[in-house]
Amino acid sequence: MDRKPIGLVFPGQGTQKAGMGGPWRETPSWELVGEISEVTGEDLRELLLDTPDEHLRRTDLAQLAVFTVAVVAYAEAVRRDALGGPVAAVAGHSLGEYAALTAAGALTLPAAAALVAERGRAMRAAAEQHPGTMGVLVAAPLEEVDGLVGRIRADGAELWVANVNAPGQTVVSGSAEGVDRIEAEAPAIGAKLIRLQVGGAFHSPYMAPAAERLRIALKNTAFAPVHLPVVANADAGVYRGDCDWPALATRQLTSPVLWEPGVRALTGPLGCRRLVEIGPGKALAGLIRRITPDTEVVSLNSPAALG
Repeated sequence: MDRKPIGLVFPGQGTQKAGMGGPWRETPSWELVGEISEVTGEDLRELLLDTPDEHLRRTDLAQLAVFTVAVVAYAEAVRRDALGGPVAAVAGHSLGEYAALTAAGALTLPAAAALVAERGRAMRAAAEQHPGTMGVLVAAPLEEVDGLVGRIRADGAELWVANVNAPGQTVVSGSAEGVDRIEAEAPAIGAKLIRLQVGGAFHSPYMAPAAERLRIALKNTAFAPVHLPVVANADAGVYRGDCDWPALATRQLTSPVLWEPGVRALTGPLGCRRLVEIGPGKALAGLIRRITPDTEVVSLNSPAALG
């Protein structure tokens, strides 16, 4: 195998589905599920094997499920030497940033699991306090979306850009009125809005109560002073431990996930020649192919995919 420098990428909420732990149940790395259950107070075995889709849409449960499968898949890939090259850097999409920080050595698994549990509960509470929704705009440049969002907000509807995912794919977040408005006006910029089945207006100011609650948990968590390079969602900056992760992770809840510039950081200055998606689904691989079509990308989303 040509062992090119690789970047590891970890998916976020929205990739969960019923029975998602089943393929991993017979692997040695499945033992991590018990460790995460003990730390978080949730029965992750039941969550990953027997919980129906409608319950997995609850943001706190979805986040724990996706995080757990991602770290089990990563541990199993390392055990089998299936990554395919030396790891140059890591990144994760929204929730996936916590699996990335774990893989980078910035957080221990128990610390990361505890933060994911607190993050999910805080975001659920904030969404109940201030209900909102999200949608993805396809087929329009970011500049056009940004301009339309700004005009709608100036007219009094609460709406923000939440994810800069890829060329022609931007997620917006805000009030039901704001998302209704941009759905109606999207054709004016050649776009179409697809509504997302989510529990709140994530990555927007609606998450301010969750950010404050998470900030306290982050401040009480030990981050390693040196770790593998991690590309942060909040600013697409590259950090090796010389940073304030509590501030970056807190900011992530209320500001856009800069995924497209983050991928460009991985494949540009960080020199990743292959990107390896680890965890459920193939959503990130699809985005990466739109961002940088010449970059090799593979999805290790099942034991069979580990070869």
